[in-house]
Amino acid sequence: MGRTTRKRRMPLATKVMAGTAALALGGGGLVWAGFYASAHEKDNGHNRTRSAAAQVATIQCPDVGQKLRNVPRGARAGVDRELARLDQQITEAYARLAATRQAQAGDSAFVRNSILGPLKSKRTAVLDRIGTNIRRVGGQAPRGLDRFAGCKGMGADQPNDGNGNGGQGDGGQGQEPDPEESQAPGDNGNGAAGPVAADFVDITTVEPNGFPGPNGLAADGDTGSTGTFTTVCGVNENDLHNSDNLIVAPGVDNGAHHTHDYVGNQGNDAFASDDDLAAADTSCQNQGDRSTYYWPVLRLQDGTEEFDAGDLGGGAEGNVGKILKARQAEIRFVGNKQGDVVAMPKFLRVITGDAKAFTNGLANANTAWSCTGFEDRQLTDKYPLCPDDSQVVRTANFQSCWDGQNIDSANHRDHVAFVQADGSCPGGFQAIPQLQVRLVYDVPTPTVKNGQVKNPYAVDGFPEQLHKPITDHNDFINVMDEELMDEVVRCINSGEDCE
Repeated sequence: MGRTTRKRRMPLATKVMAGTAALALGGGGLVWAGFYASAHEKDNGHNRTRSAAAQVATIQCPDVGQKLRNVPRGARAGVDRELARLDQQITEAYARLAATRQAQAGDSAFVRNSILGPLKSKRTAVLDRIGTNIRRVGGQAPRGLDRFAGCKGMGADQPNDGNGNGGQGDGGQGQEPDPEESQAPGDNGNGAAGPVAADFVDITTVEPNGFPGPNGLAADGDTGSTGTFTTVCGVNENDLHNSDNLIVAPGVDNGAHHTHDYVGNQGNDAFASDDDLAAADTSCQNQGDRSTYYWPVLRLQDGTEEFDAGDLGGGAEGNVGKILKARQAEIRFVGNKQGDVVAMPKFLRVITGDAKAFTNGLANANTAWSCTGFEDRQLTDKYPLCPDDSQVVRTANFQSCWDGQNIDSANHRDHVAFVQADGSCPGGFQAIPQLQVRLVYDVPTPTVKNGQVKNPYAVDGFPEQLHKPITDHNDFINVMDEELMDEVVRCINSGEDCE
C-alpha cells in the first residue's frame, strides 16, 4: 500500500504567515541572529538589554477544551470545530510572532499590540460561538467563557507549571537570554524554535528512577490480574500518515497541526465514523483487532525534505525533517494490581499525555523517554542522548480506569482515569486492560557543543509548543471485536501471556 496522506490545502492567511516565517527564519536563522546582535550592547563590560521582547519565545493560551466538562452531545460537533479554530488562531499568531522579531526588537509593546491583542479579539468571537452552540441544543454554557480569551507571552526555558507560571504577561519582562549561551531559534530550519541544546541530556548521566508517576505508573504487578495480551500491528509499514485528530477534532482537516503515525486501523482520518472504523482494514496480525493506535511522528532535523515539507501539519507548521519509522512498536495490554479487569467498550477513546503540556502545564503530561539498556532511567522533559549501541525509546502507559458508561467525554479525559498509587481505581470507576505502547527508534545521536545542537531529533507538535519532549502523547480507539476483547480480558484475569 502506498502513502495515503491527503495533500493539505493551505488557507491564504496561513500561506502568507508560513511564507513570511520561512523567509524570516530560514537560511540559518539570519533574522534571529541579527536580532540577538542588536538586542544587546556592551556597556562597561556588561551586556545591556535594549528590548524585553526577546524572551517571548511562544504564546500561552488557556486550553478551552479542557475547561468544558458538560457539553451536550448535540453540540459537541460544533464545539469541536470551534475549538479547532482556536488552535488555528494560535498557530497563525505564533507564525506572526516568529516572523516579526526585528519589529519586536524595536518596540517593546509590539507583541502586546500587534499579536496578543488581535488574537484575544478573535478568540472572544469563537468563545461566543461555543456558548451559542451549547445553548442552541438546550444546554447551559459555562459562565464567563470570555475570561479564557486572553493569551500571554512565554519564555522557552521551562514549561508552564499549571498555575500560570511560565507566562510573561502581555509583552514579557524578565531576563533576556545570553546570545552566547542560547541557541538562536530557527537554526534547525523549522521556524518553530526547537528543539534546542537544553532539551537533550546524556542518558548515562541520569540516575536510575524507574517509571514516572502517578500518570506513568504501570498497572501490572505480582498481585491482582497479572496476565498480558500482546497485539502485533507493525510499525506503520504502509506509511499511513495524516495531521488529523479523530478524537479531539472530528470532521476537521489538519486538526492536530502535526503528523501522526498510524498502526492498526487503516481508515483513521478526521472524517471516519465508527462504522467506517469497524469496516476498515487493519495492519494487526489478529484481524479481530481493528483498533487505531496513533502517535506523533519522530523526525530527524537533518535538512531532509519529507513528503509533507510544504503541507499543513508538516513543514508549513514547523514540523520538518526526515520522519523516523520505529524499529519496534510493542503494543500490549496488562492487568490491575488490585483485581480483575472488565472489557473495554467498543469505540472507547483514550488520549494519554498532552500535546500542549509546555503551555498548559503538567496536569495531563505523561511522557517517558529513555534508551535501550537504560530503561530504569526515564525522562519526562528531556530527549535522551543514547550511546552508539543504544536506541531511543518512547513509552506510553495509558489510563486504565473507566467510568463504566461513556466511550468519550466533552474534554476527552473525564471518562477515564489513571490508577491510584496502590493500583486501585477512583470511586465509581472500573479497572480495564491497560494499554502500554513502547516505541524503539534508531536515531543518530545529535551533537551538542557550546550550547548548540546539530541534527537534533524531535517529536512533531503544535508549532507554539517548541517541539518540547514534554508534549509527547499517544492516542487509542478500541475497535476490537467482542470475541477478541473477551479473550484479552480472559488472558489478563487468568494470568496468561497471550498474543
